[in-house]
Amino acid sequence: MINRRLLLRTTGGAAAGALGAAALSSTAAAAEPAGHVAAHHPVDPDPTAGVTRTLLQEHPSPAQGWEAVQTLVQIPRHKESGRHSHPGIEVGYIIRGDVLMEFDDRPPLRLRTGDPFFIPNGAIHNARNVGTVTTMMLSTYVVDETKPLVTTY
Repeated sequence: MINRRLLLRTTGGAAAGALGAAALSSTAAAAEPAGHVAAHHPVDPDPTAGVTRTLLQEHPSPAQGWEAVQTLVQIPRHKESGRHSHPGIEVGYIIRGDVLMEFDDRPPLRLRTGDPFFIPNGAIHNARNVGTVTTMMLSTYVVDETKPLVTTY
């Protein structure tokens, strides 16, 4: 896992923003599925391929030890973010698309264009694109500044 805070502190200006956005990408590889899969039971060998998380802004929070981070998350059709959590809350908005937000500890939540959402601190979740276009979500986090923004499972 890349420590985005260290990366942002040790690089300069515009390069830091570009590298930070690259480091926040949920999946670096956007590989094509390998092998032949039967049409009646498609199995995607990499359901997170092509998912991106672009850093828009990052600021200290008024609460000591916390920071506010805002990202634009894009999930292609038939893809998902993968099970993950954040070291703080996530407040989001579906800019475009249809998402099934799946949780380990509660029923899934169906979200559509224009819907807001809230993910509690540490909740393990997965955003699955169930629509016909690339989903775009604006996510704002208030997180522990000493921990990685995303922990995958």
